[in-house]
Amino acid sequence: MTPFGRLAELERERASFAVATVVARRAPVSSHLGDRAIVQADGRMEGFVGGSCSRDIVRREALRALRSGQPRLVQIRPGEVAAAASADDDCVVVAMGCASEGAVDVYIEPHLPHPRLLVVGDTPVADALARIAAEIPYDVVRVVLEAELAALPAVPHVRTIALETLQQHLDDTGSDERAQLVAVVASQGHYDEAALAPLLAAEPAFVGLLASPRRGAAVKALLAEQGVAPERLDRISVPVGLDIGARTPGDVAISIVAQIVASSPQRAAVEATTLPAAAFDPVCGMEVDLATALHRIEHGGRTYAFCCAGCRASFAAEHQLV
Repeated sequence: MTPFGRLAELERERASFAVATVVARRAPVSSHLGDRAIVQADGRMEGFVGGSCSRDIVRREALRALRSGQPRLVQIRPGEVAAAASADDDCVVVAMGCASEGAVDVYIEPHLPHPRLLVVGDTPVADALARIAAEIPYDVVRVVLEAELAALPAVPHVRTIALETLQQHLDDTGSDERAQLVAVVASQGHYDEAALAPLLAAEPAFVGLLASPRRGAAVKALLAEQGVAPERLDRISVPVGLDIGARTPGDVAISIVAQIVASSPQRAAVEATTLPAAAFDPVCGMEVDLATALHRIEHGGRTYAFCCAGCRASFAAEHQLV
């Protein structure tokens, strides 16, 4: 599979990943301009951007880019050069203790999928919202009564399910994806409560209800009578949509999308990226991933991790270790 084919596959899977590309180099280094690697949210790495030292640095910085959601330029430099360099939020200078004294610049671009958006209702606002969100593109799922499915117009990139199967759909969705889920109930009184009950139980990132404040209060009261906890009811955004003076269904849909964007539902996915436990090589000062470090020494009740065999040998010789 080509690199671009692999990227398309990961995007279809709605995976979080970062693409690392070598954009500059100074020999001697093993990487070349255009070398590329993919780093997934669990730290798995596909491709080549350099030797073991560069690889560990890129993996770690890619995970940090996924957490921040922002791209970054990583400049890997010899220790003394890195110490004198300046950096900012967009450019990170990392010291490398390898003996080659080469340098490499790697551009890291995070790819975070837009959340899944459930749009409930067979109404003009629901129709406009599904169409607009699909162009962003959110992963849009339209939810209507089974009896309404046949008459629902087909919209490119919008899936449809029956309200009667909503609970099963949520059950089949992984907990991580449910935490990123965005839902807007726009049935305008037809089956608001029937949709909100399972949605609130799934604890999504955002739940909006298209209703007036008075109607919204009535819906919450009925759900409370059905046993829905107050803290879950408090998560309903009603009336959904930013106040932009919307009048038409399209305007209302735009106001809803604006509120969803402002609520940053992607943050749950970003913050879920776990950085590996790290230590610093006591010889060269490089940051080393404890979980993947091949070169270690137990000394004085501590575990020391090293970026390479040379640093380990230097440490062992200095402390007279076998």
